[in-house]
Amino acid sequence: MRELVCPAMKILLANPRGFCAGVDRAIEIVERGLERYGAPVYVRHEIVHNRYVVDALREKGAIFVEEPDEAPEDATLIFSAHGVSPAVRGVAADHGLETIDATCPLVTKVHNEVRRLVRDGYEIVMIGHAGHVEVEGTMGQAPERMFLVESVEDVAKLRVNDTERLGCVTQTTLSVDDTREVMEALRQRFPHIVLPKRDDICYATQNRQDAVKQLARQADLVLVVGAPASSNSNRLVEVAARLGIASHLIQNADEIDPAWLDGVSCVGVTAGASTPEFLVDQVLKRLEELDASRAGGSAGKPEIASLAQVDEGVTFKLPPELRQ
Repeated sequence: MRELVCPAMKILLANPRGFCAGVDRAIEIVERGLERYGAPVYVRHEIVHNRYVVDALREKGAIFVEEPDEAPEDATLIFSAHGVSPAVRGVAADHGLETIDATCPLVTKVHNEVRRLVRDGYEIVMIGHAGHVEVEGTMGQAPERMFLVESVEDVAKLRVNDTERLGCVTQTTLSVDDTREVMEALRQRFPHIVLPKRDDICYATQNRQDAVKQLARQADLVLVVGAPASSNSNRLVEVAARLGIASHLIQNADEIDPAWLDGVSCVGVTAGASTPEFLVDQVLKRLEELDASRAGGSAGKPEIASLAQVDEGVTFKLPPELRQ
């Protein structure tokens, strides 16, 4: 009897995926800080939301703390890519810490916009997720004049002091799609609100979500490699799910459930903006193993293809004290 040969699974890689310019910059800041000042260097909060990145930097001598006063006086403290409030900067100064700012320049742009609106007499609505460290840093720029909304329902309940002088900013790890309905609700309720420009949206968030939309046209399943605490990684899962494609967030290859592959001929793989590429490589290897196993060894190796390469063309300068 002729042996049946199962067709190999196809794996389609998203482009772009993984590290963005802000994450690259933040990691390099910690590494250069260790070279310049020696270990230990303290970092306020996880430098980026990925435990593999954090653990690697910890092995090199970085110590992660939640508040500046957890670091010894006169130590070097690095602010994470998510940004901090003036209050946190004040605590660091009062504690005598030498600080280096690894805040993503796109987050800094939002902070500057908040301060400009406040100077012009505006109250500000922020679209974002409560408790996210970036949101806390941005809301902390003017806590007495800011309101946080996450949904259209929040907009309906919102109470402001002056509907004529109202501005809006967003969490950078949200995309145009994420904020469209909330912005429209704000526009309907507050016709004079000053909404953010499209270019205030993080390019990396939008590009990675657009890539997932392309994956969803061909894939039966989308795997997003990223951390549970990573906002942009969670949004990638949601994008695929909204398009009717099964999707899962995994931190590493070991979290792939073989049952997910039942009936799947094409798997799309992408990664959040703080995910190192070696984790993606491990996922590809595991998918090959699982495909061979489910085919009983009769299938060839999976075909691995990529979406067209995208040159995001974005780099950010290091802080002046670390450029040499």
